[in-house]
Amino acid sequence: MTKNREKLIEVKHLKKYFPLKTSMFKKGKQVVKAVDDVSFHIYKGETFGLVGESGCGKSTLGRTLNRLYDPTEGKIIFDGRDIASLEQKELQPYRKRMQMIFQDPYSSLNPYMNVEEIIDEPLEIHTKLSKMKRREIIIDILEKVGLQKDDMEKFPHEFSGGQRQRIGIARALAINPDFILCDEAISALDVSIQAQVINMLEDLQTELGLTYLFVAHDLSMVRHISDRIGVMYLGKMVEISPSDELYDKPLHPYTQALLSAIPIPDPMKAQSNKREIITGELPSLIEMEKGCPFRSRCPLAKAICAEKAPQMKEVGSEHFVACHLY
Repeated sequence: MTKNREKLIEVKHLKKYFPLKTSMFKKGKQVVKAVDDVSFHIYKGETFGLVGESGCGKSTLGRTLNRLYDPTEGKIIFDGRDIASLEQKELQPYRKRMQMIFQDPYSSLNPYMNVEEIIDEPLEIHTKLSKMKRREIIIDILEKVGLQKDDMEKFPHEFSGGQRQRIGIARALAINPDFILCDEAISALDVSIQAQVINMLEDLQTELGLTYLFVAHDLSMVRHISDRIGVMYLGKMVEISPSDELYDKPLHPYTQALLSAIPIPDPMKAQSNKREIITGELPSLIEMEKGCPFRSRCPLAKAICAEKAPQMKEVGSEHFVACHLY
C-alpha cells in the first residue's frame, strides 16, 4: 500500500454520541459515546476491514460514515467534499454513490416485493431511466451476483439465506456506487456460503472498481478480504495496519488479545498457542474517565495510561497505534 494512492474517504475526529433519557434526580445530560474522536482514511479501490468486540462502535461508525446517522462532531470527506454537515437534499447525490449491504438478509428485504421490484427501487429513485432500460440493468446485475433472469418474479421467502444476501448485494450495486459498507454482511450465512459471497465481492470489486468498508467479527475472513484493517475498542480506533502486518505483528495489547482468540484447526498447534486472556472491568461508555480506555484490562498498563489518553501515531509504513508503549 503506497502513500500516494488517492483517498476516497477521509474521516477526521469523528464523534457520534447518543443521548440518554435521565431521571429527574440526575443533573445534566448523559450520552453514550459510541464513536469517540476517530480518524482514518480509505483509499479508492481498497477494502478497509473494521474489527472489534460487540459494542465497540464498528457498525455505528460505518452508518455514520454513510450518513444513516448524523455525526455529533467531526468531518467525513468523501471524494474531496465534507458531507458531515450536509442537509438531506444536499446528500442526495452522495446517497447514490454510497450504498450498504446489511447483516440480516431475512429482514433487510421487503417480503411484499419481488426481486425485480427490490432491485428496481433505487434505480427508480436515483435515475431517470425507462422501465425497459432498468429491467435490462436488473437482469445484468442478477447475473453478476450468481442469480438468473427467472428469479426476478420470485419473492424473498422463496430463496435461501445466501441467495437473499445476493439479492441485497444486487440492490446495492444497482445504481453503480463507488463505496459500499458491508455491515457484518456474511455473519448470518453458513460457513460454506460465506466463502462464496466473499469471493463474489472480491470479483465485483475488481470488475467495477468498488471500495469497501468491511465490518465483521470473523477475524480470519477479514484478513482474507482486507487490504488494511482498523481495530476499535469502546468507540476509539486503537490500531490501523496493512492486513498481513497486523496479523503477523500486532502492537496494541487489545489487538494481540483479539487475534490470539482466533481458533486454530490443528489440535496440536492449538495447545501450544498462547492465549491472551483479557481480564478486568469494562469501562462505561457513559462516564468515560480520562486516560486510556483499555488500561483497566491491560496487563502492561503504566501510570501514564491513567493520566493521558494515547494519541494515534505512525510506527511503520501505514501502521498506526494508539498506545503509550510506543
